[in-house]
Amino acid sequence: MRVYRYSKYLYPTLTFLVLTVAWALLVRLLHVSPYKMPGPLAVTRGLWHLALSGRLFDYTIASLYRVTWGYYMAVACAIPAGLVLGRWGTGRALFNPLIQFLRPISPLAWIPLAMMWFGVGDQPAIFLIFLSSFFPMVVFTMSGVAGIKSTYLRVAENFGIRGTAFYLKVLLPGAFPDILVGLRITLGTAWLVIVAAEMIAVKSGLGYLILDARNSLNMDQVIGGMIIIGITGLCLDRAICMLENLDSTRWLKIYR
Repeated sequence: MRVYRYSKYLYPTLTFLVLTVAWALLVRLLHVSPYKMPGPLAVTRGLWHLALSGRLFDYTIASLYRVTWGYYMAVACAIPAGLVLGRWGTGRALFNPLIQFLRPISPLAWIPLAMMWFGVGDQPAIFLIFLSSFFPMVVFTMSGVAGIKSTYLRVAENFGIRGTAFYLKVLLPGAFPDILVGLRITLGTAWLVIVAAEMIAVKSGLGYLILDARNSLNMDQVIGGMIIIGITGLCLDRAICMLENLDSTRWLKIYR
């Protein structure tokens, strides 16, 4: 019973340990150049040097700062817009084609325009994060509204719930399961975009760290930066997943 309780931590840990050992053995047996693929010990030393210099902490905070601003701004705009468009048929007919046209355009394609409009710094990166999160979040919210059972909507109307109360007490809770999925997916996308954007549009952050290490041929720091990106992304994903287990949102699994 105790092993089963900790299996969700034990199995992933064993997987990463096996992969690390396999990585070390392959590098050693194949005599791979450290400039092509450094081993785990070299990467650990590279991360240690970055941590001692303070760059690792500073650049991680810089990336999280940009993601936080761009992501929260996108969510704050996209969820109300999705609720309105999900309920307003005329508005959906007017704006949904535009949303579906802009949504597939990679946020990285906006980098030249973002740099022309905002220069080099936090603003273009935040703008790219906003774009990467806004359009998918609108679609998820509209889909959530469309999936609400018509019975709930009719009951709300019979009780005279209209206006802002209708959106906050009926549409938002009803669409929240889809909104939760959208929050998780768009956060992962935002984290992907910020790393790519920092390689071009800014001079700090984990993306810039990898680019700078590549230019100086410190491949151990390149791999180390990739590992930190993966760990941070995993932590962000776990934070979103925790929302599903809160007492205030657990009932949503039964709601629909």
